[in-house]
Amino acid sequence: MAYKIAVVGIGKIARDQHIPCIRKNRNFKLVAGVSRHGTIEDVPCFHSIAELQKSKLAVDAVALCTPPAVRLAMARECLDAGWHVLIEKPPTPTVGELLAMEAHAKKKRRVLYATWHSRYNKSVDEAKAKLKGKTVNFLRVVWKEDVNKWHPGQQWIWEPGGFGVLDPGINALSIVTKIMPEPIFVEEATIEVPSNSATPIAAEIRFKRGDGLSSDMTASMDWRQTTGETWEIEIGTKDGLKLHLKNGGSVLVVNGMTVRKAVLHEYEDIYAKFARLLKARKSDVDASPLQLISDCFMLGRPVVGKPFAWRDA
Repeated sequence: MAYKIAVVGIGKIARDQHIPCIRKNRNFKLVAGVSRHGTIEDVPCFHSIAELQKSKLAVDAVALCTPPAVRLAMARECLDAGWHVLIEKPPTPTVGELLAMEAHAKKKRRVLYATWHSRYNKSVDEAKAKLKGKTVNFLRVVWKEDVNKWHPGQQWIWEPGGFGVLDPGINALSIVTKIMPEPIFVEEATIEVPSNSATPIAAEIRFKRGDGLSSDMTASMDWRQTTGETWEIEIGTKDGLKLHLKNGGSVLVVNGMTVRKAVLHEYEDIYAKFARLLKARKSDVDASPLQLISDCFMLGRPVVGKPFAWRDA
């Protein structure tokens, strides 16, 4: 029997990824959409979660694809309705809200699945396996792209709680937190915020090990690169192992040799896992990428930059 699922928030990521992947997965049946403006072909759409609930339409789960700032109240409303909840990344604007959401799901005995789509490929899995038991002393993350290509017209990303460049940057840190053999921590950061924005357009971050051992670990993120994407992670270990994840983590190079080029099915894998979690009645919530981003804001030195002209949709 397929799980009846509704998509809440019918924006770019829902249209590009969630809706097509739900329709392809035989474990799910798309039964509704919720949006103030958007619609989904062939299914009823409602303006609010309350309106969906009032309709008495049978729903087992929802995928929350709204901006993160409004998700806690929406997730609670869905959990109170008896529905399981999947949330797009970043899950919430703060760690506190994610922990509160997790606690409420546990109280309601419902599944909560906080997705990190960049973790879902075989190259990332292989990198994690190769780093097991190693001592990492070098990390270089370079995550640069064009905001007008990837987030056209999305005003919310420039507002408090919208993350700015740390919204795509959290993808890199979701990979890092998955593959590192032990946690790392933010030591210092510089975040550049346009004078007409509340969130950063660029960030330079330095990390540290928890045990105080010497290391060289940094991340550079920028939303103003218009010559294609640079999504790369380099890692070195004390015993000389060198890993290089390229193309968003899909290509793994080990000691200079390409060992895997993964075919990406990130959202297909997300919904395959959601089906397994629902069957097992088990939640999956990892706050570690969000914690690193929160620490960047906490420890970061803000620099006001010149105004940035972002493009409308």
